[in-house]
This record gives sequence, structure tokens and C-alpha cells, in this order.
Amino acid sequence: MQWRALCLGGGVGGPAARRVRLLLRQVLGGGAAGSGRPQEVRALHGSGDTVTIGDVSFKLKTPKNPELVPQNYMTDSLAQSVVHHLRWIMQKDLLGQDVFLIGPPGPLRRSIAMQYLELTKREVEYIALSRDTTETDLKQRREIRDGSAFYLDQCAVRAATEGRILVLEGLEKAERNVLPVLNNLLENREMQLEDGRFLMSAERYDKLLQDHTKAELDSWKIVRVSEDFRVIALGLPVPKYSGNPLDPPLRSRFQARDVYHLPFKDHLQLLYSIGSNISTERISQLLSFATTLCTQESSTLGLPDFPLDSLSAAVQILDSFPMMSVQHVIDRLYPYNVFLGKEGRTAVKDALKRFELHDSESHLLPRKITKVESLHGNKPFQADVTVQIGEKEVTFQVPAGTGLLKKHPRSNTFVRTSSHNQLLAEMMQSHMVKDMCLIGGKGCGKTVIAKEFADMLGYSIEPIMMYQDMTARDLLQQRYTLPNGDTAWRPSPLVTAALEGKLVILDGIHRINPGTLAVLQRLIHDRELTLYDGTRLLREDRYQNLKEELQISDEKLQERSIFPIHRSFRIVVLAEPPVIGSSTQQWLGPEFLTLFLFHNVRSLSKTEEMEVIKEMIPNVPSVAVEQLLSLTHKLQETNDATAQSLASSLSTRQLLRICRRLSRYPDESLYYAVNKACLSRFLPNLARSALHKNLQDSRIETSPDDMKKLEEKDYTCEINNGILKIGSVTMPIYNSTEKMKVPDVLFYENAQHMMIMEDMLKDFLLGEHLLLVGNQGVGKNKIVDRFLHLLNRPREYLQLHRDTTVQSLTLQPSVKDGLIVYEDSPLVKAVKFGHILVIDEADKAPTNVTCVLKTLVESGEMVLADGRRIVANHDHVEGRENVIVIHPDFRMIVLANRPGFPFLGNDFFGTLGDIFSCHAVDNPKPQSELAMLRQYGPDVPEPILQKLVAAFGELRSLADQGIINYPYSTREVVNIVKHLQKFPTEGLANVVRNVFDFDSYNNEMREILISTLHKYGIPIGAKPTNVQLAKELPLPDHKFMGYWKVGQPGHAQQKLLCPTETQKIDVKGPVYLNIQGFPLERHEARSLSFTEELAFWTLPLGEVNLVCDVTVTKEEEAENVLYVTTCNPVSLYFMNVSSKSGYFVDLYDLFPRTVGNVWQPFVTVAPLGNPLKGQVVLHEEESNVVLLLDTNNGAIRRLLLLPDAQESPKRTSWWSSKEEMSNYKMCREFSHKNWLVFYKEAGNRLVVLDVLEGQTHTISLPINLKSVFLAAEDRWLLVENETNQKFLLTKHAHMEAEDSEVCQLYALSEEPADMGFGLTTASELCVPHAVSSDQLSSENLSAAVGQKISSPNRIFSDEHNYATIVIGFPDLLSPSEVYSWKRNSSLSRKRASPSDPFYYGARRKTAAAKQTNCVTLLASNQIVRILAPGDVPLKDIYPKDVTPPQAGGYLEVTDLNSKKIKYIAIPRSQSLSPYTSWLSKISDADALLAPLGKVGLVSVDMGGSVRLWETGLDSLQRSLQDWRNMIGQEDGRPVQITIQRDSGLDVSSPKHGKVDPDNMPHVGGNTWAGGTGGRDTAGLGGKGGPYRLDAGHRVYQISQAEKDAVPEEVKRAAREMGEKAFKQRLKEIQMSEYDASTYERFSGAVRRQVQSLRIILDNLQAKGKERQWLRHQAVGELDDAKIIDGLTGEKAIYKRRGELEPQPGSPQQKPKRLRLVVDVSGSMYRFNGVDGRLERSMEAVCMVMEAFENYEHKFKYDIVGHSGDGFNIVLVGSEKVPKNNKQRLEILKIMHAHAQFCMSGDHTLEGTEHAIREIAKEEADEYFVIVLSDANLERYGIQPSRFAQALTTNAQVNAFAIFIGSLGDQADRLQRTLPAGRSFIAMDTKEIPQILQQIFTSTMLSSA
Repeated sequence: MQWRALCLGGGVGGPAARRVRLLLRQVLGGGAAGSGRPQEVRALHGSGDTVTIGDVSFKLKTPKNPELVPQNYMTDSLAQSVVHHLRWIMQKDLLGQDVFLIGPPGPLRRSIAMQYLELTKREVEYIALSRDTTETDLKQRREIRDGSAFYLDQCAVRAATEGRILVLEGLEKAERNVLPVLNNLLENREMQLEDGRFLMSAERYDKLLQDHTKAELDSWKIVRVSEDFRVIALGLPVPKYSGNPLDPPLRSRFQARDVYHLPFKDHLQLLYSIGSNISTERISQLLSFATTLCTQESSTLGLPDFPLDSLSAAVQILDSFPMMSVQHVIDRLYPYNVFLGKEGRTAVKDALKRFELHDSESHLLPRKITKVESLHGNKPFQADVTVQIGEKEVTFQVPAGTGLLKKHPRSNTFVRTSSHNQLLAEMMQSHMVKDMCLIGGKGCGKTVIAKEFADMLGYSIEPIMMYQDMTARDLLQQRYTLPNGDTAWRPSPLVTAALEGKLVILDGIHRINPGTLAVLQRLIHDRELTLYDGTRLLREDRYQNLKEELQISDEKLQERSIFPIHRSFRIVVLAEPPVIGSSTQQWLGPEFLTLFLFHNVRSLSKTEEMEVIKEMIPNVPSVAVEQLLSLTHKLQETNDATAQSLASSLSTRQLLRICRRLSRYPDESLYYAVNKACLSRFLPNLARSALHKNLQDSRIETSPDDMKKLEEKDYTCEINNGILKIGSVTMPIYNSTEKMKVPDVLFYENAQHMMIMEDMLKDFLLGEHLLLVGNQGVGKNKIVDRFLHLLNRPREYLQLHRDTTVQSLTLQPSVKDGLIVYEDSPLVKAVKFGHILVIDEADKAPTNVTCVLKTLVESGEMVLADGRRIVANHDHVEGRENVIVIHPDFRMIVLANRPGFPFLGNDFFGTLGDIFSCHAVDNPKPQSELAMLRQYGPDVPEPILQKLVAAFGELRSLADQGIINYPYSTREVVNIVKHLQKFPTEGLANVVRNVFDFDSYNNEMREILISTLHKYGIPIGAKPTNVQLAKELPLPDHKFMGYWKVGQPGHAQQKLLCPTETQKIDVKGPVYLNIQGFPLERHEARSLSFTEELAFWTLPLGEVNLVCDVTVTKEEEAENVLYVTTCNPVSLYFMNVSSKSGYFVDLYDLFPRTVGNVWQPFVTVAPLGNPLKGQVVLHEEESNVVLLLDTNNGAIRRLLLLPDAQESPKRTSWWSSKEEMSNYKMCREFSHKNWLVFYKEAGNRLVVLDVLEGQTHTISLPINLKSVFLAAEDRWLLVENETNQKFLLTKHAHMEAEDSEVCQLYALSEEPADMGFGLTTASELCVPHAVSSDQLSSENLSAAVGQKISSPNRIFSDEHNYATIVIGFPDLLSPSEVYSWKRNSSLSRKRASPSDPFYYGARRKTAAAKQTNCVTLLASNQIVRILAPGDVPLKDIYPKDVTPPQAGGYLEVTDLNSKKIKYIAIPRSQSLSPYTSWLSKISDADALLAPLGKVGLVSVDMGGSVRLWETGLDSLQRSLQDWRNMIGQEDGRPVQITIQRDSGLDVSSPKHGKVDPDNMPHVGGNTWAGGTGGRDTAGLGGKGGPYRLDAGHRVYQISQAEKDAVPEEVKRAAREMGEKAFKQRLKEIQMSEYDASTYERFSGAVRRQVQSLRIILDNLQAKGKERQWLRHQAVGELDDAKIIDGLTGEKAIYKRRGELEPQPGSPQQKPKRLRLVVDVSGSMYRFNGVDGRLERSMEAVCMVMEAFENYEHKFKYDIVGHSGDGFNIVLVGSEKVPKNNKQRLEILKIMHAHAQFCMSGDHTLEGTEHAIREIAKEEADEYFVIVLSDANLERYGIQPSRFAQALTTNAQVNAFAIFIGSLGDQADRLQRTLPAGRSFIAMDTKEIPQILQQIFTSTMLSSA
């Protein structure tokens, strides 16, 4: 403030010399002023002194209370403009009018008023109005004395009665209806008071005195208003500045005077007088610059006024440091880099250049403080500070604290870096002249720097945390009651600090309401303050002046409540930078600028941060620090909002925490530390991907091995002799006296929660306070309670909610016997006694409340409402009373839900996250969750638990993707399991509804839920009657067919010896192939109805892939691995049947697609058993290539079996290739024993491959083979080629290499039974399709043949017979009996009619198909084969009027136990390969079959759909029972209520009823026993009878389904009504039904996303409308802060919730602007056929149009297209948004037509740039541009970097690119060059709506 400089003196030559210099300058200046004679002020002393200003004189009176007259405001020389103002005020004073000085912010108006009062010796009553001022502050306030309340006059009444002048400052701050209280006092000088007195104007009172005595008037309670009473109001012009406009009636009562800043010339004179060391030219440039920024033009640019009044402070600094850069000083007065946007900054810089103030080389900045020493002697509380600037050192004097100066820098907590040194030096300079404000982001060290600064100057600190609803009273004085019940005022810490000369740190000034801050303006400008109880604090020199003038002692003055403000008192304000461009957080306004000098605390540079970390934590691994810092600074440097917000959660404070932890646990991964600090688990998808990308760029990665290590670690907790060990961390157990406060909770241990607890313990040992963030119901409370239980720590619990206030966090006031008593809150108790404070639901409380915790955690200080304070260490106690020292064991654990939708809490993590160590608590991983559920439900079947865990896992991942809103948690699953445990008969499907009924009215949500639950086989919505098993047809009776005789040894030609030779195998390789994983979407098939199908999933086959072989390992049920080989190209898929993921090996390089023109590879696969588990043998039939693949590591080896006969397929010339080439076959029945048999069709050798020994045994045969069946390990059935003659080959089970054992071959003759027909000719001997390699059990055999029998047997199947059993074969050489179940017509005879397109046999010219698809299931006595639809008797299965489903084939199940045949349709595959002739060679039907385990089957169709089947009767029955149990028994019996009475009989107990002698059927009637049950008689069915009683009649039972059913006519009526309304709606918008269905195609595809977007928008709207507390109400809830006012009997002591009026002057909420830029170029139309990209873009457009319908006031959107025709094709204008489906369809049609007919070419770049440029010109809150384009940029020569630049041209516009479909990897390459989180690839175009939804939710939520 510019006069103080003169009063304080200091500087060169002392005050006297300066005064002389001033006078000289004025005389010279005055002479030059020209004709206008300057006004002067003359005071003529003597009796009845007079003051004359120019031509106006005023007669002085002697003041009654001289101590209330302002002191020391007059200066030696007044500027002319000021004298004019004083003269005008005097005129008005003489007229008896009240004045209003209006003008820009700053101390000038107040000082003019005070100068006038000092001049005319008037007493002053000053009040600074704020938003908390009420009428009691102006008129009368009640106080309690000796138990009774009485009124104390306040400033307005005192001024009126005593004839003082009332100065009201800040009229625009007061709430609207407060000031009209004064209207009458201003106009008529009248006022009615609360205590019954009446103020009356002087002339009326004097008139009354002529008629009445004074005593009479006093008894009438009439009080005279002094004729000297005047009001001077000081205010800002509203609307230019923010605030409430003046009320017209109030305004009319004042005379206004515009007090603008001092005129240029006067101001210049003043500055010259201060800065004698600076060239006059620079001062005038400085002033010119400042004045420029106050002009009208600059305010239209949106620049706040330059604080002209602070210039004198700046000049004072420059006076001591003439060599210093001026721009730098301007920066302190007007930190334009912090609060202005880009335009504003350039404007300021231009002005600086204009006046040549910008930095040049020669201007220096202060470097560091070299020494600080205190001055002794006549100047107490001063210090000499030497600052190095450039090469020079300058010494100057600054105020110092009351303590000792700190001689040497304390190194343990503050590390001095060069920027800190510079900042401290600059702060010293500012400290010389004015209070200062440090602006810097969260966690950049503001508090630490301020503390260090205070230490250097010996200040003791008074930290005061600001919060949003802080009132002026909280800042200055609060009420309390004395022990005798009297009310009194307690000064706030700020006031005591002012009296004691401390350094006050106001932390978080950006949070406080500017209207409240107004009360401090006078303290900061003038160092004067008037408190509520009338106490006045004066600046020290004014106080001394007063003492001298009145000759009064200090004690006397203190009796009159006047106190000096200590000369070393200073204020340092800490604030976060304002958010540029946002409407709400602009706290740094013109008014605020006048108060302080500003210092911008930049976050540390990388090297400095490194220095700080290394010094604070010496043993931290340096590689980690390097990576960490490179990541942080990378995030800080981007101008992307997401990255910036991530960077803010990696503040210096957080980095130090991470490093502290790394130094203690060096083997921890940095990746986890960063993710934990950013809470990446709960970031929006955009931010998460940005973080991920940046982590990769900084080479901070995690490997799957780390994950494995973590998961395999042993997480258990144990307590040994008082030491707790969780995982690998130990801590001694706490000895607690308060056992009852230690939580004890039911907790089932599981790995994941133990991991979190171990993590928490690590942080706990490091002394951190913990923050646990997670969704609801993931066990946060359980974990914390268990944690404290293990540590044996007592807990204090606080639950926060919407209405939590700062007071209720700390103390609860209540009134006892008229005294106010404070109850300690759990917070205070925990601090006192060292308990753990658990704060639950921290995100529900307003953040401005919870931020009080910051000072507690950070500086360990906090002031309570009753005047006690909490301090961290004992040194600060120093005999102060009312101090609570924080107990060393005190810790805080805060729990909060994750930020964002759908919790819509306050972002606790965002505001306070970096002072806690954060832990994301997630739902347990499936394993952990299962372990936990098993403990909750020990009797619940395991499969049910697994289903639940899997289904909920999927729902949670849907919630993470934003597809559903509610994150289903463990709490819900636990509740389901508890229910099932207690009521095991209730079906799972019913119990899950306890959770999902919340969603039953939201259709989209319900569909997702039901499909997910069904996928995991939870049959929600199924009826127990929905059993859809296949129809059973009778099997023809079996016939005895004859005998198989083995040629007797007697006949030499029947028994042949076959020589064998043994060879080693050559092995080539290994080569390592890449094994790729892919996710399996496994769906349980039994969801709505029960069928034979168990589950299905799809393999990711290519369009042209053909499945050629399927097999399953023969192992125990759990671990069955399914192998599927495909050809064209050849590859192998394998997966565990029960797991979530499959694997895939591409063998294309080994088997190229074509060799010659006809080679069609056909690969079969045989899995090996132990010890070669996981290895498979692949055999290619045409080239006889045998490969051994290890599926564990991808090693593949080639086995060369016949080195001599290594003939590759002959390259026949092309015309001879028409002949069929014979193929090699592999027999794999015993592959699990690790041996296989190979033979060539029509060849005469068998090659036995023993994989373990690495040998082949070749058996030479005298016959040519057709097929080989391994009926047992040592007995094989061979079929001769031409004749179909069967032979039996016996050999020893283990061939030893030494004696090459000879195998024996026996001919088998089939002798028919003598039944009159003979199978004589050999051609009729048929080849079996399948032969079992083991025998049926005796029970199954007996059941099949129908007679009790036990004997070796084999079961066959061929084309003529459903099944054949040969009894005695192959072990007994005696004749074997043959029984067959013959088919009515053989399979191969039947040729499909050519009209049946799905039967491949029609297209096959030659040999039989390669795969017969016939399986024998011995355990369930079944033979199953797949038939083509043509081979199935469809007429028998389906009724006449039912068309059979389109099936790819049928499973024919022949059951020999029940003698039935079933045909089960296999659904057709979605896609069929175009290679049908090739397909037909593989299989007749469109699927392949393999057995799974003992009773299961697996089929794989050509489209890659894998289906698991269950056909065995017993297992089906068991499964059906389980399935019904899951649905729950609803047997149609009504439920009845019985009340068990203990005494005697139940009143109307259910009875047996009379027995009817005739036994007639009875239906109901409540009389008879038997029959169909009445209400409570016994019977079958009926309402509530006690038991079922069957008297043998037909039962009339209402089925449950009927009870639930809605009558058909009601349904029909509803349907018709809907259709009619639909047609009516179409008619209204003139849309044809065809158009409607077209539109539905697009709209239906995005309905879900539209729905969820609209839900989010609604919630945003609701959140914006949340009501606030309105204070000072006459009704509502009692406001704790005003409890004493309530005692005294005031009215306005309540608060209530209401719509908060927007803050006066806060800008209107503007809508957000969105522009969608879509690609409608020709390429979109051209490639639409490939990936549907045009249609997806149309869907995206449709989605935007539908989602934002009716939200136009919040979101204005428009849609433009770009194509070869141009870059700005307007599709939807922001003013003309389509209102109904027809208009929306029109737009979609335009898009389509445009893409079809436009020129080729690409304008993506121009379109993007144009859109960003144009949209930013409009007024809006936020801007979004979303570009949909195909990644086809390179084709048009557009550089990706150019595109990246285009997206980020304007920092205000959030631009995103979505690339649709790309050729090859274009889009991937493009995305790598674009900024993280700004570009998306929608390879599957279905993702586009999903991506849009992500963009909207993650960005709009952040700001809404």
C-alpha cells in the first residue's frame, strides 16, 4: 500500500531527507502545473478549529473518544486528485448526505475515507461486510451476562447514537437482503431496535424535547441520532467486478463518487519519491504498462485489472535492487502466466515489449540468500539479509520473527536446490515490503518452503487451513461460553498470531469464498482490524502515535480494547493455480491481486527432483529413480489434460513416498508403485491407456513372471511371541489397554486380501497414513478391521456423509446447564490416545471438509473449535495451555469409493490423494474369491460356486469397460452363498435374483445380465419344465448273426508268421514355433432349457480353414485337453476343456498350402501320455510326414520312420494326377501308452512307432491292407483291401528289440447263423466303422444282449448295423458269437437328393470320407456317430407341422441299455468354407466327433464351433437333477403360514378331513380327505393342506406356470396396442414402415450404449443440481456454529439445504460443444463390404444424435463430414438438430449417398484442423472434436505426425481420433505416433459406439 512506504521510512537517508526531497519536487512540479491552481488543505488551529479544503470549510469538534479517530493516514503531500475527493466528501458532509465511494479494487478508497476522518477528527466505526454479515452484526447482538441475555449495540447503532462515521466496506459482498436494514437509518435517521428502543433523527428529537422532558423520552425508549452521524460506503462497481448489485432503494440513498486509480502524473510523482535509485524512465515505463492493463480494451480481452496500488511495493524492491529484471517484478504483481490463457498471455507479453520491459540479457534475477543476521540495538525484530544477485551481493533489512534466526540450514527435511534458493531469495525481497502468496500445484513443496522461510527468519508459524464454507467468524473470532455461562469471543489463531508477531500460513486460499476473504483486506493493506466484539487492532506506528498523543499507558488502551499488531506479523498464502478457462475456479481476481505479491512455485526440474530424492533417501536404487522421474516429467511436459492430471498424482511428495518404499523394499516393482500412486485401477479408460503407454515409453514394465511370483508367494499371517508376520513383513503387536476398541471381525483369509494387507503393513511400518479406494462391497472395512485386529490396535470410527462439516469432524458442541460443552469427536480421541482413526465413506463428504485432514497429516497442526489445538511435537508446546500433542501411535486409515460414475461421490483421491499412501482394493481374483466362498458356504456344491465366481467376474469386467454401470462386488456373491448355505433347496436361479432384481426394470441392463448369467450356466428365468431332450425312437431287436471263427492252427495257410524288423528313428529338429494364446468365450448351453448339449465356444478359424481332426487326451476328467487340427493353412488348436483360454500353433511353414496343384494336406493328431504329457504326434496322410510337437514350449521335431522308403509323393505329371493317390493312416487307440501304428492304404506293412524308445518296428504282411483296428494292445483286427476279409494279428504286448518276435496272423471266417440267408460273397463282408479297444462291463453286456453273461467282447459299428457285439473276440480263439442291431437301410446306400445342399456326399465322386465320426462309449453302453441330415429319419423325430431346424448334422445315439435311438441336432456353423469338395473328403456331415472322458463327447463343426455333449442316461439324469436344483423346486404347492402355539392345539390346524365312504373324487371344499385338497384339508395340489394324500383320482393341479401366466388375450391386446401406437407415431412423422425398419437397424445396434450414455448424462445433471447448505436461516436445522447465538436468543441460527444461488458474478454455465467429424469418403463405401465401416460410422452418428436428444442445453453438438469433395460437409448443424427418427434417418441416408457418389480423395487432416479451429470460436465450457476416419492416411501421403499435430493444435479442444478398420497394420502404426489416449482403433467396428462412450464418460465426468 503506497503510503506505508513513507511512514515506515527505512531506505536511504531516513524519513527527514526524503520529506525535504518530496517538498522540493512538489514545488517544482506545482509550478509547472499551469493555470489551474492546485487545491490545498489548510488547518487553522485555535478554539473551534476549522479545516478548509480549497473553498470549503468545516468546523472541528473535539472527539469524545480520541482513540477512535484514525491516525497516521495523512501524508506530507497529498496528490491533487485525492484533495479533490476530500473536498467533495466535505461538501457532502456539510449537506448531511451519505456518500458512496465507488471504484476499482485496492486500498485507495478506504484510505481517502480515513484521511478525511483524520482531517476532521471524527471517530470511526468500521465494518468490512462479507457474505457472512447478518443484521445482528449491524444493529444489535445479544450477549449473556450473569445468566440473562441483553443487547449490545453494534457498529451502525453505536455510530448513530455517538455521532461517529460508519464506514461500510464491500457492499457488493453482503448477501442480498442484509443491507436494507439500514435504509431507514440512511434516509430518515430512524431505526427500530430489537431491545425496544427507537432511534430518532436529531431535529425530530429536539422538537419533542421542547414539549417533553428528557426523562419522558427515555421512558418511551426514544434515542437521539447524533447530527454528526454519517455513512461512508466503499464498494466496487458491479457488474464489472463480481458481487451482488446494489439494491435500487439503497443506491438512491447515497451520493456516489468515482474514485479511480491515482491519475498518471500523481502516481508517477509518488513512485519517483519511493524509487530514487531507479531511472525515471523505467518507472514511467512500468507505470505506463500497468495503466495499459487497466484500460477498457484490456478488460474486454478478459484480463483482470493490474493492481496499480502494489506498484509502490514493486518500486521499493527495485529501489534496493536496481539491476533486477523489471519483468520479473511485474510477474510478482501480476502472475499472468498462472491465471491467463494463451491469448491473455500474448497480450501481456506484447505490452511488455511495447514498453521495453521484457527481459534482456543484462537484467538479473536473485540467485540465493548468502546470509541472514539479526540486527541488535534500536531496531528489534529486524534482520539483515544478504542476497546474491548476479555477481553482486545486496544487503537489505526485513522484518524478523520473535524467535532466534536459524544459522545453518537444517538438512534433514529441506533440500536446497537452485530453484529453491532463488525462490527463497525472491521471497525475502517481497517480504521486505508486503505479504505474499505462493502459487503451485499439489505436492510441489509450498508448505515446506514456507516453513523453511519462517525458520530462516526465526518466525514461529501459525498454519491455518482454509476450507470452502469457512466463515468470516472462523477467520477472526469465535463465540464461546465462560464457565459462568456468559458468552464471550475467542480470537482466532490469525488474530493471536497478529498480536504475537507470527508468520501466518493460510493454506488453500483458492478454496475459500472470495466474499469471506474480504474481511482480511484491511488487515493486509493497512494492518488494521476491527473484531466482532469491538476490539481494534492497529498498526504499530499508529498505536505508538496514539499513545504519545493521548499520553495513555498500554493498560488503559487495552481496557478500551485497542491493541497493536506486532511489527513482524506477516501472512504467507498458499494456493493451487487457478484452472485456466474454467468458469468456477478463478479465485485469482482483480481484488485478490491487490493483496499480495505472488510467487509461482514451479514443480522441480528433473535434476533437482533427483537431488532432493537422493538427499532425503540416500539408499534408493538409482535406476528406479531415473525411470520414475523420466516418466513424471514426460507426463508433465505434454499439454494433454489427462497426462497432466496423472502428473499431478505423481507430485514430489508422492515420488518421495514411492522412493522411501523402494529403499526399504528394493525388490518391489516400480510398475506397481506407479500404478498404485495413480490408482490406475480406477482411472477412466483413456487415462489408463495414456499411463500405460507412458510407462512403456519409460521402460517401466511388468512381466508375467513377476505376476506369477507374486501370486505364488505364501501369503499367510501368523503371530509368534508378539510378532505379527503377514506374507514377508513383520511387525511387533501393539499392547493396547483398550481391548474393547480393537475390532474383531469374521474374516476368511484369501490370498488377495492377504496381499493387500501385506502391502498396507509395509506402508504402515513406513509411517504412512493409508487410503483404501475400491468399489462397494469389495471388503475394505473387513480388511481394515482384520488388519487392526491382527495388529491389536484400538480403532476410532468416523463415517462421513453429505452433511459432514468441519466442526462435526472435530468436535460436537452441545449445551449443558446453559454452558456450551464440546464432545471430542473420534478424530480428536484418536489423536489424543494414539488410536487408529478409520474414516469411512470419505468420498461422501464435501472435499472442502475433508481437506482439513491435510494440515493434520502434513504439518500435524489443527485448531479445534473450542480453541484447543493439536500439535505434532512437544517442542511447540512451550507451556501453552489448551494443546493436544499428537500421540506417536496415531494413524489414519481412510476408505473411499472409487471416483467417478456411478458413485458420484466427491473426488477425495483427486484432492487429498497425495498425502496418503493409496491402495486400490479390488474384488478378489477368482481363486481367492472361491476360497473365501467355500468358507462361507461349505455345503454349497463346488460347481455352483465356480459358476457364481465366473459370472460375477465377467460382470465386473463389463462394468470396468463401462458397458454396465453397477460394479457387482464380492459382497453380493457372499450374500448369495450365505442364502444357499442356509436354504439349500432354493435354486441358484432364484437366489441370484436377490441381487439382480434391482435391474429388472432396465431392459438393456437385464438383457446383458441374463445373457452373462446364462453364459455361465446360471439358469435365471428358466422353468423346471423346460427340458428339451431329444426324442427317443425304439431300437430294432438284436439278431444273432452267426460266428467268427479263427482259422484252426491245423490249417497251415490260416496261420501265417509275419517277420518284424526294428530300427532307430531319425529325429530332425527341434525348431521352435510360436504358441499364441486366444481367449475362449465359453457359454454354458443349459441356461434356459435343459438339453444334451453342455457348453459351446468358438475357435478363431479363418474363413478358409477346414477342421480335419479332433481328439481329446485320455485322462482323468478335470484336465482333458482338446486338440483340433485344421488344414488350409495347417494349424493346431489346443485347449483345456474347462479353461478360459486356448492356444494356437501355426504350422503353415511346415505344410505350405499348395504343392503342385492338387495337394490337399490332411493332418491327424495323437496326444501322448505320461511321461510325454503335453506332446502330440501330428501325421500328414498324403506325404506321411510325422512330427512330434511339444505344446509346452513349441518345440517341433520331425520323426523319419522309414529311411529306405522315404519316397515323397511322386510328382506325377498334371494329367495323371487325376488318379487317387493312396494315403497313409495312423492308428492312435493307444497313443496314451506312447505307441502308434502307421500303415499305407493297400500297402502290406505295419509300422509301429514307439515314441519313448525312439524305435520303429516294421511288420511285413502277406496281405494288402484296407484298414487296421487295434482291438487290444496285442490283438489287432486287419481288413484286407479288395476282399474285405478280416484277419487277427497277435503279437506280444512289448516287443523287445533283441529277439525280433514273429507276429502271427490268423484268418477270420464269418459264418452266418443258419437262418436261410447266407453272407456268402466276399463283397458283402463290410468294413467296421469303429471297433472298441476295450470291452463292455458285464452289466452293460448283459443288458445289451438280454441275458446274463460275462465274457470278453468288443462292440463294432458299420454302415448296415447300428451296433454289433462280438462276444469272445479277440481274447478267446474259440468261435465268437455275433449279435447285431440292423439298420432298416444301410447308410452308404442312401444318396441324398441333389436338392439338399448341406449334404456333401452329393458332391463326392470317389472314396469314402476320411473321418467316419463314429464313437463307442463303453461306460454308458452307447455308440454315437454323426450323420448328415439326409441320413436321419426326420419325419419320425419332428411332428408334421414342425420344420426341422437347420442342422449341420445329427448325433445318432444308439443306447444298448435302454434299447433306444436318439437324434440330436448339431446347430449349423455360422460360416462355411467355400471349399466344399475338399470338405466332402473329410466328413459326410459338417462336424467331427471325439469322445471326452468316459461318457462325454465333443464335436467340432467346420465353422470352428466346439460343443460338449452329454448322452449317457445316468449322467443326464444326475445333471437334470442338479439343473432343477439350481432353478429351485417349485412344485406348485402353495406356501402356507403356520403359527406354532405352545399351549394346547393350534386354532385352525390343518386337518385330515372326513373320509368319504364312497370315495368320490372331491375338488376343494375344505371338507373331505383325499381328492384335490381344499384350503387346509389334505390332498394333492390345492392351497395349503398339510400333506399329500392320494385317494387314487385324477389330480387337478394348477401348474406354477399357469399360475404365473398372463391370459393370451391380454397379451394379444397389449401387442396390438403397441403396434397401433407405433403406426400412429410413424404417421405423425410421415415415415414409412420400411424406413422405420431401416432406421431400427442402426438404432437397435447402439441402443445399449445410448441408454448407458443417457443414464450418465442424467446423473451429471443431477449432480450439478445437488443442493447446498444455506446458512443464517430462520428455520431449518440448528447450525452448530451458531449454537451460542441460539443461547442468546437470536433467530437466524438455522441452516437448511437449498438451491444455491450461483455466486454473484460467476459466469453463466455454458454448454459443452461437441463436433463429430465423420469420414464419408469413397473408401468408406468401397470397404464397407469388408468390415462394415460405413454402417458403423452411421451407427456412431445415430448414437450421438439419440444420446444427446433433449440435452441440447448442456451439450451442443454438430456433425460434419469430410470426403474427396471437401472437408466441411455439414450433416447436422448445432442449431438444427434432428428431432425424430425420420429426420435422423435422413441424415444417415445423406451420409450413405454421399459416400457412394463423392470424388475420391482424403480430407481427414483439413477436416480435423478446420473443425478444431471453428469450434473454438464459439462460447462453450469445453470443446470436443471426435474424428472418425479410416486409417488410410498414407495412401494420400499424409504424415501421421502431421495428424498428431492437427489433433493437438488447440489445448482447449479435446480432440480424439477413432480409426476404423485398416488395411494391414496401418492403424496400429498410426496409433503409436499419436498422443496417448487421443487415438483409438476400432478393428471390429462394433467397438465404435463403445469408444465414443468411453470418451464421453472419461472426459465429461472429469469436469462436470
